[in-house]
Amino acid sequence: MKFAPPNSAKLVKDFSASLVVFLVALPLCMGIALASGASPAKGILTGIIGGIVVGMLSGSPLQVSGPAAGLAVIVFEIIRDHGITALGPILMLAGLIQIVAGVAKAGRWFRAISPAVIHGMLAGIGLLIVLQQFHVMLDGKPKGTGLANLKAMGPAIFGGIFPLNGSTEERAVVLALLVIGIMVLWQRFRPEKLKLIPGALLGIVAATTIAQIFHLHLNYVQVPGNLLDVVSLPTVDSFLHINRGIMGSALAIAFIASAETLLSAAAVDKMQAGLAEPIKTNYDRELIAQGVGNTLCGFVGAIPMTGVIVRSSANVQAGATSRLSAVLHGVWILAIVALFPGLLRLVPVCSLAGVLVFTGFNLIKAKDVKHLARFGKVPVLIYLATLLTIVTTDLLTGVLVGVTLSVVKLLYNATHLNVYTAERSTAGDVDLYFQGSATFVRIPIISAVLDEIPNGSTVHIHTEQLNSIDHSCLDLMQEWITNSQNKGISVVMEQHALEHKYWAQSAPPVPAA
Repeated sequence: MKFAPPNSAKLVKDFSASLVVFLVALPLCMGIALASGASPAKGILTGIIGGIVVGMLSGSPLQVSGPAAGLAVIVFEIIRDHGITALGPILMLAGLIQIVAGVAKAGRWFRAISPAVIHGMLAGIGLLIVLQQFHVMLDGKPKGTGLANLKAMGPAIFGGIFPLNGSTEERAVVLALLVIGIMVLWQRFRPEKLKLIPGALLGIVAATTIAQIFHLHLNYVQVPGNLLDVVSLPTVDSFLHINRGIMGSALAIAFIASAETLLSAAAVDKMQAGLAEPIKTNYDRELIAQGVGNTLCGFVGAIPMTGVIVRSSANVQAGATSRLSAVLHGVWILAIVALFPGLLRLVPVCSLAGVLVFTGFNLIKAKDVKHLARFGKVPVLIYLATLLTIVTTDLLTGVLVGVTLSVVKLLYNATHLNVYTAERSTAGDVDLYFQGSATFVRIPIISAVLDEIPNGSTVHIHTEQLNSIDHSCLDLMQEWITNSQNKGISVVMEQHALEHKYWAQSAPPVPAA
């Protein structure tokens, strides 16, 4: 990969932007790994690969890749059901699927997903993260499912927090709430000059400082002194146990990671609308780059990645001008874990849970529901069905339910037809209206309406709201127009009906008597 030689001003911008993204990414890499049921070091490894490798290959140069909250839930389910050793082969399969899709130029098709499903998926993921990380905020372990986490909240509150007696759970939740509070206040009241400093970093620094000053007995982040100790190559035996469930998990990761990546890339393009030299995304190349990254993550035993909107928006806002910023942010992550691993071991796990709870709540947006409601009740129902199914079953099932309902809605819209008549003030004059799509499955409805028209009427046909009409319905109308003369019925084709391309293929209009 060749870099265009940057001028000194652009180099400074990319350098400073990379530091901002690094500060945003580091706590999220560790926290999302914990939420996935893996060690923080595996999230750091994914962040390094996402920055250096995918950053150099990316089709969206200003997008930043790494561990994403959107995949934490499904990775947690994979590790729970198949074990950590199955994750490597699954990620390698998912990465290969992404590469094939990119080579086949399917990049834009991954964006062709109903917004109701996307918003419902993100809200479901956000709610699951909140339910899961609530227990980590209390320095405990999350349960296996969303419902199990929900049921365990009561005992955790009244057995750990209350009665107030200075327990470990109380200390942990105070630090986690401190992190959330700092993030909320910083987001709302941060000075303009300091807007690029991430609230998550301030919160974690504050919680870590308090924990170290008071020597609190809590769970702390565990990272090895040598990053190579984290690498776990897949074995031949792990590939021999690939079954339908593992293939399904690989497809789910490929689908969700690709959709999230390309939606994020589209958002990055929009963020550059006011820039003098915007850098547009090559969606197929981006898909291939993500596939290479996830294949490599699977090979070294890391967790999956996507293009992430939080880090990407920070990159654009910090003034990044090229892919150099994303690559350097990966270098800084590698440097800190290689040179200062002891610094990361000072961070309480509950503080990372606070960051993830804040992130989870941000994925549940009331404005998404209001936006969907503008298009009717059905998109809202699809949103709720996707969200509830994800929480009560699993992520893949929830997405499949949402996609299935979207297809059903599409089929309904493609075949729905409203046919009705209205009498005019003039005696014997009847208006016949067609609204929607006239297909062969609606012939019984059309026939029933036509049979109700009284003999001797003058029928005015209106097609301004007719989207399409197939050959079978055209034949039916032609036959009815021909036979209606025997019943004393006159047919008047209104001007818009005469101009309609479908009626133009039918019999010529019969003039009124």
